[in-house]
Amino acid sequence: MSLVYLTPLSPSQQAVEGIDPVQPLAIADRVRYSELDVLNHVNNKVYMEWFERLRVLYGQAWGITNLGNDGRTPRTVIRSGSIHFREEIKMDSDYIATCRCTAFRTTSYTLAQQIWSGGTLRATFDCVMVLLDAQSPTKVPIPQAMRDRFEIIDGASFEG
Repeated sequence: MSLVYLTPLSPSQQAVEGIDPVQPLAIADRVRYSELDVLNHVNNKVYMEWFERLRVLYGQAWGITNLGNDGRTPRTVIRSGSIHFREEIKMDSDYIATCRCTAFRTTSYTLAQQIWSGGTLRATFDCVMVLLDAQSPTKVPIPQAMRDRFEIIDGASFEG
């Protein structure tokens, strides 16, 4: 199978590429020369850019946030995060970035993100996201529709 870049991958496409278990959102791309470091593998900061890019897409697709700055849509911020670099990725390698919510509370949710290449898990990033009021640092509750989506689509659990 040939990977389709920058388009959400179906569960069957993910399975063919070795992603186990398949994730609610997965996007494929290819390593570019500008993403390499002096050791000729992907620079560590680039992983964070890949994770961020997918988090933004996830937030938009799940209706968590938009980039319209309309003054009403809650902001999302990372409260804490932990990255684990497992194995390097080289030039011209295909990779797949994944994202899913694993747990949520009243005003925050936990995302598990992964980078896969060649059927091997290469890096993970787990972070806690907080919803804030659009105009102030006040936390806002996660809407019920979003909570339902976390549970039904992502398989997340409420930590109350």
